[in-house]
Amino acid sequence: MSKKLNLYLNAAQSAKIGIWKLNLKKNSAYWDIVTKNILEVPDDFIPVKGSSNKFYTAGENRDRLEYLVDLAINEGIPFHGKFQITTAKNNIKYVECICQVIFKKGKPRRLLGTFQDITEKQSLLNELQLNIDKFSSIFSSGNDAIFIIDALDNLITQYNPKAVEVSGYNESELIGLPISELFADESKEEAALFLQCHLSKRDHIVKDTYLKTKSGESVAVEIAFGDKFKMSGKTFLAFILKDISKRKSVETYINMISLAISETTETIIIADPMGKAVWANKAYLELTGFSLNEIIGFTPGYLSKGPDTNQHTTELLSKEIRAKKPIKVTILNYKKNKEKYWYDLNITPVFDNQNNILYFIGVGRDVSIRQRKELELNKLLEVTTDQNNKLLNFAHIISHNIRSHTSNLAMVLEVMKDTDDVEEKLSYIALFKEATDRLSETIEYLNEIITVQRSMDIEKTKICLKDEIEKTKDSLNFIIKKNKITILDTIPDDLTVFVVPEYIESILLNLFTNAIRYKSPDRATTIEINYEVTDQHTIINFKDNGLGIDLEKNGHKIFGMFKTFHGNSDARGIGLFITKNQIEAMKGKIEVESEVGVGSTFKIYLNEN
Repeated sequence: MSKKLNLYLNAAQSAKIGIWKLNLKKNSAYWDIVTKNILEVPDDFIPVKGSSNKFYTAGENRDRLEYLVDLAINEGIPFHGKFQITTAKNNIKYVECICQVIFKKGKPRRLLGTFQDITEKQSLLNELQLNIDKFSSIFSSGNDAIFIIDALDNLITQYNPKAVEVSGYNESELIGLPISELFADESKEEAALFLQCHLSKRDHIVKDTYLKTKSGESVAVEIAFGDKFKMSGKTFLAFILKDISKRKSVETYINMISLAISETTETIIIADPMGKAVWANKAYLELTGFSLNEIIGFTPGYLSKGPDTNQHTTELLSKEIRAKKPIKVTILNYKKNKEKYWYDLNITPVFDNQNNILYFIGVGRDVSIRQRKELELNKLLEVTTDQNNKLLNFAHIISHNIRSHTSNLAMVLEVMKDTDDVEEKLSYIALFKEATDRLSETIEYLNEIITVQRSMDIEKTKICLKDEIEKTKDSLNFIIKKNKITILDTIPDDLTVFVVPEYIESILLNLFTNAIRYKSPDRATTIEINYEVTDQHTIINFKDNGLGIDLEKNGHKIFGMFKTFHGNSDARGIGLFITKNQIEAMKGKIEVESEVGVGSTFKIYLNEN
């Protein structure tokens, strides 16, 4: 018997099956080397009764083991179970434990059992069960109808709830029904060929066709087949069917709408929720010069943007699209060939029932002709407004200045008429001459202004700016030296400007004389002249450290006619008015920065076009 037991123990060890013993009389325990290895305890570990309990995972596993061992000890009931343990090295394992009870004199005397590591096997079983649960869940609750068919005779053997909903058949009617019976008469042959192709080639093809429900209704469906699988010697196939009737209705509607909008003269472009183009009509493609393939996947605004496209409008479009809000703009766009065009664009977002954005629809039209007319009209309005302002100035001169002079002359003549004293009459001659001189001066100013305003198309030419500045300095040399004026000029010798020579001479003369006339008595006068160059203008900066002007109080009338601000007896208030008119006649502009007690900077923008 001992020899047979040894053979068994050796065989068990070879099979990695542990042996354990528990002597109930002596309260001693024995674990063989395999059992110790499974529990990951040292080879010299000496077990005692109850040593194994702590290795069983606390909770259901340990409670169940203790209950079974208690039954074996007290009632002699053997057990066979699977348990989860935590080894001495904190590794989780699954074990199978078998216990036999050895009796003596009718009472349990010893427990003898086996102990086997089944972790790998249990993990596979757990994974298999998980997959079964997943498949069952998908099969039962899937949104698509799933049929399991016998690959030999194409009869339905199993189905999910969605299959009943889509087909209209009940359980007793579906089981054993040929799968071909689910297709409309015109689709049966096509579906049969599709099935045979899949069975022979195992191609995963998706196809649209029509299902015939129990009531005879045709429903648009998408069909596909899963991989073949075997069970109990039979081959089965998963047949998947998706109801696409709503999608087909939408496609039909879209095709109808597409046909209508393809021929409209309005440009239409559709973009996805990210703003990327997915479709455009014929009018849009003809206007922009792009093909459909060239715009799909791109942001329409990116393709149409150019150097003169308004950045603010572009940013506003992007902002409203990100916010999924409608927006209407007029923007300058560019065609594929870089030709400019003005575009009226109305973008509308489209949402589904859950308020999720589906796409954006942009409807637009080329308004270049309208925009050009509007620009021309605005320009005409600007000219008209400017001319009206000039007329008001002239009306002011006629009604105030000339009338004042003529009134003075009339008064002198009246006084001369009222006296018989020849010497007294002669004394009024000086007053009469002063009044006529003032009248003559005013008429001369008017003549100069009229000359400027009537010469808007006078020819411009390239001149050396440095030479013009030097000529002006030479003509004012005496007064510059007398007033000890320091002039800091950083204009390069080779800088040329596109101007009317007579006008630039007059402009420089006015700026120099103003800077000298309104110099500060508290400091040495300095005039600084420098320049900047932009794409369209050469900007002359003429800076002085004179009295300065209160722009908050007088800024609106600094370039007005007969406007003076410092009370100088020789001030006429006509120089800056003429200067502004001359610069504007050359399509330029003038700006001023000034601070009382600090000085002024005049910025002359000379148009180089």
